[in-house]
This record gives sequence, structure tokens and C-alpha cells, in this order.
Amino acid sequence: MMKKIQKKLTPKFLKPYIKIYKDEGFKSLIKKGGFKLLLFIFLFYLVRDSILYIIIPLIAYYGINNLF
Repeated sequence: MMKKIQKKLTPKFLKPYIKIYKDEGFKSLIKKGGFKLLLFIFLFYLVRDSILYIIIPLIAYYGINNLF
């Protein structure tokens, strides 16, 4: 059941990289994925951390600030 959900949630452009990682390891993944893969990882974490550590606390602050 979980595998089916995971297959549906995984973006199509990441599937070849996941296969490379499982079959050949991390070093091979970096060699074959190159700059594009590193850029994707950097942008993913930039967006995720911006939402978690900047946007959500700001929304909470303004919400609490408007109560008083």
C-alpha cells in the first residue's frame, strides 16, 4: 500500500535519479546527476526552509499581534 502511494507522489523527473542511487550509490548519483541535481536539492531545501522558518512564524506573529 505504501509503495503505491510513494510511486504516485514521486515526481517523474526524479525517478531515474532514485534508481541510480539505489543501484549504484551516492557517488555515481552525483557523477550522473551533476549540477542539475545539486541545484534541485539546493532549491528544494531553500523553499522548504523558507516556508518552515520564515513564513509560518510570520503568519503566527501577525495572527497573535492582531488579537491585542
